Amino acid sequence: MTASLIHRGDRIFVAGHRGMAGSAILRALQQAGYGSTDQGGALLTASRSELDLRDLQAVQRWFARQVPTVVVLAAAKVGGIHANASYPADFLLENLQIQNHVIETAWKQGVRRLLFLGSSCIYPKLAEQPIREEALLAGALEPTNEWYAIAKIAGIQLCRALRAQHGFDAFSLMPTNLYGPADNYHPANSHVMAALLRRFLQAAMAGTLEVTCWGTGSPRREFLHVDDLAAAVVFCLERWNPAALDAPRDAQGHPLEFLNVGTGVDLSIRELADLVALHCGYGGSIHWDAAKPDGTPRKLLDVSRLAVLGWRASIGLDQGVASTVALLRDTPELLQGIMTQSRISR
Repeated sequence: MTASLIHRGDRIFVAGHRGMAGSAILRALQQAGYGSTDQGGALLTASRSELDLRDLQAVQRWFARQVPTVVVLAAAKVGGIHANASYPADFLLENLQIQNHVIETAWKQGVRRLLFLGSSCIYPKLAEQPIREEALLAGALEPTNEWYAIAKIAGIQLCRALRAQHGFDAFSLMPTNLYGPADNYHPANSHVMAALLRRFLQAAMAGTLEVTCWGTGSPRREFLHVDDLAAAVVFCLERWNPAALDAPRDAQGHPLEFLNVGTGVDLSIRELADLVALHCGYGGSIHWDAAKPDGTPRKLLDVSRLAVLGWRASIGLDQGVASTVALLRDTPELLQGIMTQSRISR
């Protein structure tokens, strides 16, 4: 077995550790034995009150003081269709600030490895399905999330540019739609899975006879449990060296510095709603408001490159939705929040 590219003695900074992805990555690193102080290692985190990643000087001071050797950049301003449409400048500007400050500072202060977490929304709206990594910058973006997508594309390209010009070992992963522990159930800013979970749990517990969902229900989406993403992050930190001769390459034979992460399986939003309703115990009717936007018609990732490296998702959608519903029901503060707010978006 190839020696791991990260070590128990590394000081690993997980930026965005309170978010859904960041918290799962932190758990996965802990479970894998990283952060052991008896070997000189540490898992470094900083809340927003402790470190505002939009403040370059604060980031520089923090890095100089904490001296991380490995960085996982999972911090970002995120939201669904409504949030992206309402705050385009915020999504573009804040994500550019976060990314640029962390990536540039990591490079300048000698971080050995950096993993940047992107998003599948970087790909064109009408990309050929399933979407291969080569689709990046090959067409127009989906207008409902283009501001967030442009920021993420800039982060990917900055990592590639620093690798090409300065040999900085920065690389990126592009996860598909995520769900699971620590998801955002905000009534206006949630993504589709959290939005559906919220609405159907509300309806089931209140005895509502009809639930209205946005759009036609026809778009197809792929969903990845956040614990699977975290497992992929640890796997790639340990084993993926984009510069290795046997590392994944694009169709032209050039090394790939970003890889898709997903299940390789999708379903329609209508099918997803039926599945979520079933696990939430909702037996009423579902009305589809076709006046609301659908977003991209289909977004299924080609995950063959990561599979060749030896990693595949292990949590099926039925299992993942069931465990997420169980977690919500067993977490009184989350359930209370869901029951006391009724407005939703997707």
